[in-house]
Amino acid sequence: MQVISTAQAPAAIGPYSQAIVAGAMVYTSGQIAIDPATGVVEQGDVRAQTHRVCRNIRALLQASGSDIAKVVKTTCFLADMADFAAFNEIYAQYFTSAPARSCVAVKTLPKNVLVEIDTIAEL
Repeated sequence: MQVISTAQAPAAIGPYSQAIVAGAMVYTSGQIAIDPATGVVEQGDVRAQTHRVCRNIRALLQASGSDIAKVVKTTCFLADMADFAAFNEIYAQYFTSAPARSCVAVKTLPKNVLVEIDTIAEL
């Protein structure tokens, strides 16, 4: 296994790695809408936060030698399922290869963000 760490994505806020490469796959930890330059949660609605999350994921995948186009599976967590359509609008701009996906609403996300996404991608 290889631990992936980059300043282009938020630092881990707990005892975990930003991403792990194992074999020919990369597994990203759940990404929330933290701006890696400031360490502050992106302000705005679910659209703004989804853009930030996807940029963080793209940075992690690039640091691992992969790319967002090589994502085979995402797991998406929303604070409110009423945001599903708005979330999908932004998500579709980044995950154009239409990877397999799970999407659920949860009671609360870290730092009270509106969205979190983790990915599995090919190298």
